[in-house]
Amino acid sequence: MHLDAQLQTLCERIPGPAEAAAAAARQRLDSLTKPRHSLGQLESLLVRLSASTSVVCPTVNAPAVLLAAADHGVANEGVSAYPQVVTVQMVQNFLIGGAAINALAAEAGARIILVDAGVAGDLPNHPGLLRLGIRRGSGNIAREPAMHPDEARQAMLAGAQLVESAYTQSPGLDMLLLADMGIANTTPTAALTSAYTGAAPAETVGRGTGIDDAMLEQKRRVVTMALQRCGNPDRTTPALTLLSELGGLEIAVLAGATLAAAAQRIPILLDGYITTSAALVAAGLAPSVTTHLFASHRSAEPGHRLALEHLGLTVDAGAGPLLQLDLRLGEGSGAALALPLILSATRLMRNMATFGEAGVSDRDT
Repeated sequence: MHLDAQLQTLCERIPGPAEAAAAAARQRLDSLTKPRHSLGQLESLLVRLSASTSVVCPTVNAPAVLLAAADHGVANEGVSAYPQVVTVQMVQNFLIGGAAINALAAEAGARIILVDAGVAGDLPNHPGLLRLGIRRGSGNIAREPAMHPDEARQAMLAGAQLVESAYTQSPGLDMLLLADMGIANTTPTAALTSAYTGAAPAETVGRGTGIDDAMLEQKRRVVTMALQRCGNPDRTTPALTLLSELGGLEIAVLAGATLAAAAQRIPILLDGYITTSAALVAAGLAPSVTTHLFASHRSAEPGHRLALEHLGLTVDAGAGPLLQLDLRLGEGSGAALALPLILSATRLMRNMATFGEAGVSDRDT
């Protein structure tokens, strides 16, 4: 299954780590007035930001939350504690500023780009809502593909174009926070995670919106059905095939956005399980995208750890999640909570004095 030529070109443009900038960042951190490595994971974060941006002392002045909403036909299989109409209702809540992400993004100084990637219900015309019009909701992955490959390509291109537009227009874009909304979207996410990691649905399926034990077992059966329907795919299966068979429209939009941001050396701050599944798809298309991925937190969903490990976003690799709060809200809430921590880290890097500047003796001198 072939990529659109634009997507192929985008994948080919994604750079790997800027090793010289990363080395200079490490050298600067070691010269600051503190014991070496005493800022712990923040130092690894800063070195990775330098590797992503190719800037020794990176700044974040124009962060944005890309919040993609869509519905899923698999909701009809009884896998969510909430009815599908909640997707429409929450989009309306985002528009009036009443959701968690509205409060958290405002506090962190990030604007929200709200996208109707494929909501099944009717939404009002609103200047704060971008509507793609690809289709109303994905197919029921237990019984049919989530979408046609052409629809997957279209959604990915739309996500990429949203990022490119945000980057080129005022106020610009220098950190992309991924966010999602969609009732039942942890089900396609679990299916994608099983395909990419090889883990069984028993390991990748969680309680999502807070389902009970009986519904959890049903959700595992549904993910198993989805995987069996398309021949139990794995990480060698083309990413576009996995996305169109098992994914969702918001996942496709976020995957395309991830590719476009990485191509511009814009760091991508993942939220929870669903946004990480979009990163799995993006990395399946362009492995170098992982240079530009940052994990805001590890959610309460059991499969999230497996997805992060597959992407190399672990503490042992110096790229672990910044927060551990047992979140499972989505909306970009974890990413928005982690953003102030990143802002603080970049200010430390820029504003702390070196031993030489402060006249403080280094232990090695």
